[in-house]
Amino acid sequence: MPRGNATPRLLIVKTGDAFPEVVEHHGDFEALFQEALARDGFEAEVFDARHEPLPDLNRIDGLYITGSHAMVSDAEPWSEALKPWLVTARERNLAMLGVCYGHQLMAAAFGGVSDYHPAGRESGTHEVTLTESGHEDPLLGTLPTHFPAQLTHAQSVLKAPSGSVVLARNAHDAHQALRYGPRQWSVQFHPEFTPDTMRAYLARQVDKLRDQGQDANRLMRRVAPTPEASSLLARFAQAVATPS
Repeated sequence: MPRGNATPRLLIVKTGDAFPEVVEHHGDFEALFQEALARDGFEAEVFDARHEPLPDLNRIDGLYITGSHAMVSDAEPWSEALKPWLVTARERNLAMLGVCYGHQLMAAAFGGVSDYHPAGRESGTHEVTLTESGHEDPLLGTLPTHFPAQLTHAQSVLKAPSGSVVLARNAHDAHQALRYGPRQWSVQFHPEFTPDTMRAYLARQVDKLRDQGQDANRLMRRVAPTPEASSLLARFAQAVATPS
C-alpha cells in the first residue's frame, strides 16, 4: 500500500515491443506509459516480464501491464508465469491497471477466457461507452458516457471472470473495461497511444484490415485525440497515491 503521502512506487510490466518504426519515432510501449505519466508528475520503473524474474510485490504500490504483439491464448511460459503473480497481487489488493494484452491477461489469470475475436481485428479510434457500473466506478466514473479510444487488437476477453464488473463496452467488444476488485482494473483500449502512434499501427495493418473488409486509409483519416481515455494512466497513479 502507498506510504502516507509518499510518491507511489509504480511499476510498468512490459509484455512486448511495439513495431520497430513505432519505437523509433514514437517510443516503445513502456516509454509511452512513462511519458504520459511524467506529464502529471509521476514516475514508473519498468519490469520486462519476458526476460526478468518476477519482482517482489512488497516493493510495489501499483502496477500497469502493457500491450504486446503476443497472444494470451498462446500461453507462452513468461505469460503463464505472470498469472499466479497477478492472482497474488489481487489477493493483496495491490492496485493494477492492465492495457490490451494486460487486459486479456488479467481476465485469463482471474478465471475468464481471452482468445481471438470472432469478428476479427479492431483498429483505429473508436467510441467506447460506459455501463451503469462504469458511471459509478472510482477510476472511470468521471469520464463521459461515450468517449473515443485508440484500439488495436485481434484477441479480446471473450468471457469475463466470475465476479468481475463490466465498466465499458462498444459495438465490437462487450468487455472494453473490467474491474476485478476494489483497486484492480483493465481496459482493452490503449490510453498511452497518441494519434500519431495509432496512425503508425494502422499503416502496418493495411493488408490485414483489407482482408477483413476494412479500409486502413479511411481509419487513418478518422484517427483523433482521445484525452478522456488517456487520462486514465495518471488518474490511476493518483488513486494509488491517495487511496480512500
